[in-house]
Amino acid sequence: MATWCRVNGLLHQLKLSRCRVTQLQSLDSLWQAVSCVCSQQTRHWHTSSTYHGKKLPSGVPQKRTPLKMKKGIKLDRALVHSDMTVTELAIAMGKTTDHVYEVLLFIPGTEAYDFDDAVLDQQTITQIVKKSGMVPEFCSRKKETLEDDGDIVRQPPPDPKVLVRRPPVVTIMGHVDHGKTTLLDQLRSSNIVDKEFGGITQHIGAFLVTLSSGESICFLDTPGHAAFSAMRGRGAHLTDIIVLVVAADDGVMQQTLEVLQHAQDAAVPVIVAINKIDKDNADLDKTKQMLMQHQVMLEEFGGEVQAVPISALKGIGLTELQEAIVTQAELMQLKGDPKGLVEGRVVEAQIDPKRGRLVTAVVQRGTLKRGDLLVAGTTWAKVRAMFDDSGKLVQSAPPGTPVEILGWKEIPSAGDEILQVRKESEVKSVLAWRRNQELKRKQDETWTAIEESRKEHDQQHRADLVARREKGIYRKRREAKGKESQPRPDHPQFSLVLKGDVDGSVDAILDVFDTYHSKKCQLDIIHYGVGNVTESDVEIAAAFEGEIFAFNVDLPQKIAALAKEKGVPVRRHNIIYRLFEELVVRLNSKLPKIEEEVAVGEAKVLQVFQVTLPNKRKSYVAGCRCVHGNMSKKLGVKVVRNNETVYKGYISSMKYFKDEVDSIKKEQECGIAIDDQELIFEPQDLIVNFEIKEVDQEIDWDHGF
Repeated sequence: MATWCRVNGLLHQLKLSRCRVTQLQSLDSLWQAVSCVCSQQTRHWHTSSTYHGKKLPSGVPQKRTPLKMKKGIKLDRALVHSDMTVTELAIAMGKTTDHVYEVLLFIPGTEAYDFDDAVLDQQTITQIVKKSGMVPEFCSRKKETLEDDGDIVRQPPPDPKVLVRRPPVVTIMGHVDHGKTTLLDQLRSSNIVDKEFGGITQHIGAFLVTLSSGESICFLDTPGHAAFSAMRGRGAHLTDIIVLVVAADDGVMQQTLEVLQHAQDAAVPVIVAINKIDKDNADLDKTKQMLMQHQVMLEEFGGEVQAVPISALKGIGLTELQEAIVTQAELMQLKGDPKGLVEGRVVEAQIDPKRGRLVTAVVQRGTLKRGDLLVAGTTWAKVRAMFDDSGKLVQSAPPGTPVEILGWKEIPSAGDEILQVRKESEVKSVLAWRRNQELKRKQDETWTAIEESRKEHDQQHRADLVARREKGIYRKRREAKGKESQPRPDHPQFSLVLKGDVDGSVDAILDVFDTYHSKKCQLDIIHYGVGNVTESDVEIAAAFEGEIFAFNVDLPQKIAALAKEKGVPVRRHNIIYRLFEELVVRLNSKLPKIEEEVAVGEAKVLQVFQVTLPNKRKSYVAGCRCVHGNMSKKLGVKVVRNNETVYKGYISSMKYFKDEVDSIKKEQECGIAIDDQELIFEPQDLIVNFEIKEVDQEIDWDHGF
């Protein structure tokens, strides 16, 4: 008993001790005490080997009491279903998404699941749940709370009795610098062209022009530059009539053909305005012939397309053009319903520094008023105010009227359909349905990408398996891979944040980015948006060591100071092709220098001599004449025969007559021996003397400017 008390005291002393030496002493004393107890117990336990249990008579089976096992640990269950996303699985297990990503590190073949909306297959879900210490319990997916037809759609056609005449929507299109905006300036007595940077239109604009006859026409001015193809496509689908501007000195150009294709796709009639007839090199007949060659059947040749010669700069022929537009509109009998729910289309969207989110739209049906509830895409608005193209406040907008709408919760995309709803509760249900459909679409795209990645991985795995078995290796050692162990790309990368003044400009720039396929440098668009450069833009660019490209937006002084502090370059441009010129320069700066052979001299072989070396081996010497530059013994040489290089190395000996020299000038003759003693020269061989220089690379990207 005393010994057990001693052991208990030593354990207590060991627990309270913080000194390393004291702990060791206590352990030594504890060991002695335990040995003493064990020796005492041994004397009691091993005094006899006789079994003192009760024996049963022979022939009577002995009853064995089964061991009672303690109850097992009860694992939590996770209700899961197939095709869950990372976020959904984390919620089902009551864990965070970071926990799911950590578990995925220990499951091979799951590298593609690296974002929250990634769709997991059933096998992966099972492994994640089991490795998380839970039991997966699969159930059917919950029924969607939203109805399949929860979206809002256009109204049925109105009663013809309520229809009234509306202004035609006319889009002015054509090749860049053919005079589209100058024509519109003359029609509305304005000066838009001076406000456009670089003299080219870079936005799609909507204007209501009242003619001298009292007729009203809604004009859409679209960019003619190749970068704005998507804008022109939207304009063609918004319009009733297309005015195709063709310069009489240039004729039919690339964007002219594109406009004709847009008009054909949208089934929109075309009126051709042949501009710049006042120029000396204008050729009206040639331009008409070029139009006829591209299936534009003009009226004077028996077709249906009107062609009006004009000079937008001097105002020649504008009255005839207006009459042609009005005549075409009367033939089409354009009418609209002013009393139904509002329907329209987004022309352009931007963030005004003073007024906020501003959307330019054309009303196609109904009369838009202040306080109306509108839905466009996945955003909505309660109309706070409306403005015309001159910035004046408008109280109502009937069909065929372009207006700027204030009150949007978020910026819609250019080209989105605008529909009016009656109640705010209906707005919420429609947006919830649309966002749910958008999420499903993204999940389907993600699932398709995962399946493709999995197929590629399986093919690579089979190929590696065959290669290992051919080498006699039947098991591959598995190595745990963390995020920090992933190899860095061996090619340079350029990260950028893009900000633009309007949604259409951002889309146009992104469309050009889609043409970038160079493997020399990876172009990483980490963020893009509409509006001025903000603090978050600078923070994102700094995190990725990127740069900010700002198109036609302001840079507040506070943000400029923050960007300078973070070391983030902000490159502002007002002309689109200048933006891409600087982007190419920045991409070239990321490329490493490459070594290039620069020829400094050439010598032509005239005769070949065979000599015997001191080691009695035979070698060959080329009798040459230097025909270009200077030949140097210190630089490398290559022997070119029939435009093919047969040797590349160095000169072992160079003699001028009998003297060993280091260099030979042009038109001098010499004897040259190279390191390869077995190479046999031939007359007319060319010995090229070159040096290695580091030169800059250029990115292989044709952006179309």
